[in-house]
Amino acid sequence: MYPSSKVYLYRRVLNAKLFIEQHYAANINLNEISGEAFFSKFHFLRIFKSAYGKTPHQYLTAVRITQAKRLLQTPAPIVEVCFAVGFDSVSTFTMLFKRLAKQTPALYQQTQAERQRQLKNTPLKYIPNCFAEKNGWVNNRNFQ
Repeated sequence: MYPSSKVYLYRRVLNAKLFIEQHYAANINLNEISGEAFFSKFHFLRIFKSAYGKTPHQYLTAVRITQAKRLLQTPAPIVEVCFAVGFDSVSTFTMLFKRLAKQTPALYQQTQAERQRQLKNTPLKYIPNCFAEKNGWVNNRNFQ
């Protein structure tokens, strides 16, 4: 296979990946995703997995969970977050979220809320030490 043909194939697979990222909240399936790359679904599945190390479904799930994490940093109800990122069932969402994020959506949301409170109360605690040392703040007694 010539290098230019590999680039052409990769661009087609990249179009499908971008389609997933743009339409993650919709009910998309392998036929629609592979159609974006103009491949049969079986050929597309092999190429996508070799390019990204995940199946298109695994990648779609990862994108949805990443977006859910972003939404869970707000006080939005978990049920709303679940449906907003494209899951049909709260139990499926919770199971997949826990598998990928290593904690339940509710615990993740509580953790993020606590982190925001701490950040508001002691913002200097979240400045990297290397940055504080560079600016001479570590020796300052007011620095936490």
